[in-house]
Amino acid sequence: MRLLNSVLILLVALTVTWSYPGKMLKKIATPGKFCTGLTFDGKFLWVADYKADQIFKIDPESGKVVHQIPSPGFWPMGLAWDGKHLWNVDAKAKKIYKLDAQSGQILTALDAPSADPQGLTWDGQTLWISDARKNRIMSLDLSDGTAVKRYKGPAKRVNGLTFDGKYLWASDRLQNEIYMIDPQNGEIILIIDAPGPYARGLAFDGKNLWCVDYQNDQLYQLVRKDDEKFRLKDKRHARITLTDQVNAYGSGSIHSLEFYIAVPQELPNQKILKKSFTPQRFKMVQDQWNQPVALFHFQDIQANAKVEVQMTVEAEIYAIDYFIFPEDVGSLQDIPTEIRQRYTADGGKYLLNDPYIQKTAREIIGNERHPYWMARKIFDFVRNQLEYKLEGGWNAAPVVLQRQTGSCSEYTFSFIALCRAVGLPARYVGAIVVRGDDASMDEVFHRWPQVYLPNYGWVHIDPQGGDKPVARDRAMNIGHLSNRFLITTLNGGDSKYLGWYYNYNQIYQCDPQLKIEIETFAEWEPLEN
Repeated sequence: MRLLNSVLILLVALTVTWSYPGKMLKKIATPGKFCTGLTFDGKFLWVADYKADQIFKIDPESGKVVHQIPSPGFWPMGLAWDGKHLWNVDAKAKKIYKLDAQSGQILTALDAPSADPQGLTWDGQTLWISDARKNRIMSLDLSDGTAVKRYKGPAKRVNGLTFDGKYLWASDRLQNEIYMIDPQNGEIILIIDAPGPYARGLAFDGKNLWCVDYQNDQLYQLVRKDDEKFRLKDKRHARITLTDQVNAYGSGSIHSLEFYIAVPQELPNQKILKKSFTPQRFKMVQDQWNQPVALFHFQDIQANAKVEVQMTVEAEIYAIDYFIFPEDVGSLQDIPTEIRQRYTADGGKYLLNDPYIQKTAREIIGNERHPYWMARKIFDFVRNQLEYKLEGGWNAAPVVLQRQTGSCSEYTFSFIALCRAVGLPARYVGAIVVRGDDASMDEVFHRWPQVYLPNYGWVHIDPQGGDKPVARDRAMNIGHLSNRFLITTLNGGDSKYLGWYYNYNQIYQCDPQLKIEIETFAEWEPLEN
């Protein structure tokens, strides 16, 4: 019996642990097959059906229809509840109606400020509306229905809207995602998967989200917020082989040659199952950033010879989504002293005392002292300031920012320099990347920054990957990482063994007439899960 109870307790604990934003709590069938808008009145759900031309009041516990009223038009879409009255937007009439929830009587009619009105919500003071065709979100002047604020939609086609007391939430049925949006600037803070293939109306019941799916004809209750800091998904099981070669041509010899291979570690999103090295004669060392490195040493290599080392890793790699609520991020003072000191220090690629870095960093953050918003402001500046371009070499941050072009490494140095200049700890990550097919070769690799957010820890933030015009694509590079990356390197810069490189490094001494060619590449081999 004790064993059974222990198992049950463990199962309950696991169930609670994996309660993450977007997880489905329950589902109930919609009252019709053509449901669109959704809202919550404090006790009941209301859902619109454009074929039945009805608006149904539903008990969220039982799923039963307890009341219904005729829709004010023949194409009812978004619904909103203002605390006393129901609001409905009609896509064909392009009207926004204020309704008596008991009788359905029209109390007010406003012209919608768009050609394809879809979502509707109440933020405590006014209405917000979405235009699916033009992909916009707008807040309204209720005296005449005109737009007061206007933002681009988060992705491709914004459909449903709701408000949780602090943030807007929007569904996109083409992207099959739901977005948490800052109503002050229209930027996405959080992304969750939609529960079905055609998410339309959204509602907030005071704790959880609801979503009506037009294709599945279901109402889904979803977790809005839980204690989980991140979610893992999309496991990739692969064998990755990194090959580093040095070829010597001409006359003379290489007197001393050292290969340094960054060894991947266990991380929340990657599990290292096996690793091996060829040749087996190597030494495991660690740099000042606690980065493990495999060191291979060779001597007296004659001309026209090739030296090769390999690292083979079998790993399970997951996509990781961090659920960052800005209000839960601690202050700068909450950052551990050791992390603050180590990861705000200067370096040859950062040049924190450069007048341009100092002036630019101050201008970017202004009076902002919240770590999350400081990081977002610097992220936006770097992605707007730089254009991706390989100039050759890795220049220091002030040079790159003033030149306004850079590689992924130069975007990274620039972001880290600006963060460190304002006291926000930052470091970089280096990885081997899946290039297209699961079985692929990578010879380009990728580097991006991490920023330390108190209460969340080290969070991925990639201004080069986020250098995109669409809000969703920018947000996917803040706290999100796909399963395409085997992270080998976690570093603050100028490593004792890797220098400013990542993944690998080589150091050699040779005769003057000897030509050295270095080739490094990695191969991905998918394995069965």
